[in-house]
Order: sequence, then C-alpha cells, then structure tokens
Amino acid sequence: MSRLVTRAARPSLTILKAAILFGATAAGMAQAQQSPALDRMSLSAGAFYADPKIQLGGDTRYGRLDTPNEKIGHDTLPRVKAELLFGDSHGLSFDYFRFSKGYGATVDGDTEYEGRPVSGTISANASLRVEMARLAYKYWFGKEKNAFGVGLGAAYLRAKISGSGDANVSAAAPVENYSWSGSGSASDNVWAPTVELSWRHALNDKVRVFAEAGGIKKNGGRVEGKVYNGSAGVEWAFAKNVSLVADYGIQKIDLHRNGERTADLDLKLTGPSAFVKVRF
Repeated sequence: MSRLVTRAARPSLTILKAAILFGATAAGMAQAQQSPALDRMSLSAGAFYADPKIQLGGDTRYGRLDTPNEKIGHDTLPRVKAELLFGDSHGLSFDYFRFSKGYGATVDGDTEYEGRPVSGTISANASLRVEMARLAYKYWFGKEKNAFGVGLGAAYLRAKISGSGDANVSAAAPVENYSWSGSGSASDNVWAPTVELSWRHALNDKVRVFAEAGGIKKNGGRVEGKVYNGSAGVEWAFAKNVSLVADYGIQKIDLHRNGERTADLDLKLTGPSAFVKVRF
C-alpha cells in the first residue's frame, strides 16, 4: 500500500511545484512595470489643423502641365491614433488621417505640342483626397521617466483627384489657336514599409512631453515616392484615464505615378494637432 500511495502522490507533487513556479513567475511579471512615460493601451481622437502647400503636375495631350507650388488655405483633418504595449518593451502603434480639399489654379506659360512651340492659359479646378494609415511594431528602451522607441511597419496611402479644366493656347508659324475643355478623375493606392522613431518623457504623474519622426519610401511600380513626418508635443492628464494632447507636426507627401502619362503630387501639411486621449 505504501508503494501505491507514494507513486500516486508524485504527480500531485509535480503539479504543486509547477503551480508554485507559475505563481512566482506571474507575481514577478505583475511587479514589473513599464516606463511611466508609456501606457498599456491608449486611443486618441482629434484633428490636425493643417496649412497645406501643394503642387500638381502631369502629362496631357497638349504637353506637360505643372501648377504653381502654393498654399491653398487652412484645413482641419480628422485624425486617429492608437497604441498597445505588450510586456514592458513591445508595442504596436496606429495612425490615420485624411486630407480632402478643393483646389483651383490658372497657369500661363509655354510648352510644345506636336513638335511646335505653343503658349497660352490653362485653368483647372480639382478635388484632392489623400488618406494615410500606418501600423508599426515598436521596441521601447528604458523603464524610467525616459522611453525611446524604434519601429518598423507598413503604411497604406491612397490618393484620388478629380476635376475639370479649360485651355486656350496659340501657336506661331503658321498661326493657330487651340481650345479644349474636359474633366476626369484618377486614383491610386500604395503599400510601403515605414520606419519610426519616438521619444517620451514623464515630467510627473500628469504631464508628459514627446517627439516622433518617421519615413516611408516606395520605389518601383505604378506609384512610387516618399513620405516624411515629424511632430513634438505635450500631454496633460486632467483625469485618471483621460488626457489632452497637443502637438505641432509636419507631413510631407511626394508621389510620382508612372505610365504612358506620368503625374506628380507634392503635398506639404504643417500645423498643430489636438487630441482627446483615453489611456490605461
């Protein structure tokens, strides 16, 4: 009987040891804490009050057309951010914004049509919509008041433009006048890798400061180009799980469309952003 009891007790002893080991490990994980500059989970919703500067260009049946590089008035862009932290150092970050704006321009100049120099005026009205979403994995260094993050991920960018235009051009030797009008639309989307750098600092339990920078580059394919972004700001927790975030940033989008008729989009957005952030 004693042998039977001893053998039956061994599995229970093994399970007990495993339970003690698991409990000790769980207790150690519970005691470990991330940097006070980071949240376990957060969701931010707000707006980017941008000062856009835009230049469009493309091939037409009458030659190359490029608009001036000019400001087109302030615009408010909806923006959403989210972050998730696994353990003490591994995290995910998400960022989305949308730009939608009407645009009108008149261009005077010279070009070449069917081997002959022509000059004239082209007027265009366009509606531009740009959407960008980024998802990145970040590794965070530091568990004190300073935290530094390095991220790798992917970005999705979609641009759509539609509009109408009128042109009046003339050519010499022999003298001829051309007039045309038309309308149309085009859209493209692209996936590209992204690299991100972040810094967070907790001044105290309620106030943090931060800085972020990132870059996207896409070579080859129907659409290629690069996107750069950077921002710096401050966060104030006015309640236990709710804070206000304000920053000043820049988004630089430079895209080139390949094909029989190429097209270019150069968009620069600068200005402040404000968010309401729920954090845990």
